[in-house]
Amino acid sequence: MAVVANGEYKFPSRDRVENYYGHQLLFACWDHHMLMAAPVMLFGAPDQKLGDIIEQQLKPLMQPDPDFDKIDWDAIEWTKSGEPWTPDFNKTVKENGLVHKEQFRFKTPGLSTLVPPQGE
Repeated sequence: MAVVANGEYKFPSRDRVENYYGHQLLFACWDHHMLMAAPVMLFGAPDQKLGDIIEQQLKPLMQPDPDFDKIDWDAIEWTKSGEPWTPDFNKTVKENGLVHKEQFRFKTPGLSTLVPPQGE
């Protein structure tokens, strides 16, 4: 349902990057997996290595999924802003081009708790 304002929006958003004390929000979505049926929110500094956020925040959230131990991390298909993307986990969030409230998505080929693999 669309929201219609009754007047002019005259106050700053509460979730702008300045309110996170040098950090930013990122959203990650594991496509075709019920455990992450919607993007999850991650929190980090622009100068933090993306690999640290993946290891310390994302992987622990994914671990309960039955497919977690089968993931081939080198075969994951990543997208950012709807386009193919190759993250560099040794580089920072900023160096990877991720900005506040950005969403990145990933698919694990051959693994899906929602959609059976093609050909079956």
